[in-house]
Amino acid sequence: MAITSANQLELLQTAEAVAREKNIDANLVVEAMEESLARAAKSRYGAEMDIRVDIDRRTGKATFTRVRTVVEEEELENYQAEFTVAQARDYMENPEVGQTFVEIVPPVELGRIAAQSAKQVILQKVREAERDKQYEEFKDKAGTIINALVKREEYGNVIVDLGSGEGILRRNEKIGREAYRPNDRIRCFIKEVRREQRGPQIFLSRTAPDFMAELFKMEVPEIYEGIIEIKAVARDPGSRAKIAVISHDGSIDPVGACVGMRGSRVQAVVNELQGEKIDIIPWNEDMPTFLVNALQPAEVSKVVLDEEAGKIEVVVPDEQLSLAIGRRGQNVRLASQLTGLDIDILTEEEEAKRRQAEFELRTKLFMDALDLDEFFAQLLVAEGFTNLEEVAYVEVDELTVIEGIDEGTAGELQARARDFLEAINNKAMEAARALGVEDSLVNFEGLTPLMIQALAEDGVKTLEDFATCADWELAGGWTTEGGERKKDEGVLEKFEVSLEEAQTMVMTARVMLGWVDPAELETHDDEDEFSQEDDA
Repeated sequence: MAITSANQLELLQTAEAVAREKNIDANLVVEAMEESLARAAKSRYGAEMDIRVDIDRRTGKATFTRVRTVVEEEELENYQAEFTVAQARDYMENPEVGQTFVEIVPPVELGRIAAQSAKQVILQKVREAERDKQYEEFKDKAGTIINALVKREEYGNVIVDLGSGEGILRRNEKIGREAYRPNDRIRCFIKEVRREQRGPQIFLSRTAPDFMAELFKMEVPEIYEGIIEIKAVARDPGSRAKIAVISHDGSIDPVGACVGMRGSRVQAVVNELQGEKIDIIPWNEDMPTFLVNALQPAEVSKVVLDEEAGKIEVVVPDEQLSLAIGRRGQNVRLASQLTGLDIDILTEEEEAKRRQAEFELRTKLFMDALDLDEFFAQLLVAEGFTNLEEVAYVEVDELTVIEGIDEGTAGELQARARDFLEAINNKAMEAARALGVEDSLVNFEGLTPLMIQALAEDGVKTLEDFATCADWELAGGWTTEGGERKKDEGVLEKFEVSLEEAQTMVMTARVMLGWVDPAELETHDDEDEFSQEDDA
């Protein structure tokens, strides 16, 4: 088909018809036509030529042009699309590098193969335009709820119609008991929108905690207006859920507002989630208090929080243990997800046994190290002394308050404790020297002989070795793998060295070695202080 003989307006009419059908910009279709015609022309005139086609948006007339660019002589690679300044003088006056020479070439005849190729190019461009439009429409809707129409089910995954595209509700994102049929209307949470080669992928969910949060936002006006804030959500989809809320208005009860009159608001959410039981919990800044609320309906006797380790111990009455753990560990698991802490639940009997074991262990330590009888050692433990360092270096007054201990006895106790510690330190230093520890590490302030021995056994024998250590390698820490928290043992963790102390020691070592400029370190500290003030 010769372009010149065809109805030139037909190109524009076709472009507009395709644009209307696909709901995309007509200019995109025309540009696709221009590209397809340019490809056909290149197959006629030569693939190395820079052939361009321009279709007049008013008349539909297609103009074919050949473009050549002026380049430096040493950069000339494509003789068909480029030429030097000297060569360009035959076609242009005063040519300069970067200029282009455009000449009109005769339109080409589209053969059967060329026409088919042009069709494919146009279809591809139209599909890309559709995908871009769909992505732009949904990319900002991630994190919101959408109503969808079920189209079909594939291998357990549900494909739904979103109006201007399709979404996928994966098997693991469905509430277990739910079954869908074609043309069923369902409400889903847009979890993620990804741009992929085959088009935008819109991933939906009905099990995401944010889905329940968004449902509450729709049902409770106070949440939508920001008066009540949802602080945390934990779900066992289809079974049970916990949601923590706080009110920024003292006159409004957050739990009562979420429950609604006769439970109307929470019931609407429960019905949407196929009967999932929901516990609404008041949020509290004090973590132990919040945890007590999160473990409802179980009663809690005592809470022991270890913030550094991210763990918490909860003591409950013996008869409350099964209630606190819940069916298949559900209650404690949801409470753990809600608080972000690992929760260990003990009964009062178990805690008492553990306390007794610790008491006996410390008593034996004092008996062996200080050569005391059992009664005397128990007195020390009962007064809160946990190790020999406390006995050796505490003020004498703190020992004399114990019944039966005068100043002379206190002095003798401290002397024995110091002699025992000195013997241990000397033995540790000998072991460290035998392992090859250098003076640079021995003389480093802040490290005890026992610490130096532990470092030497781990291969850290010089100040340079110590300076290359990470703070968590020394003090220990926690990492999350596959959704599970994993403990990283630190070399100095048993000596109760905190993460901050480990960081300070490592940075000090680096300054001593000249690896870090102290001035830069002070600048960073000042910046941190300013940022903290801004946050406050």
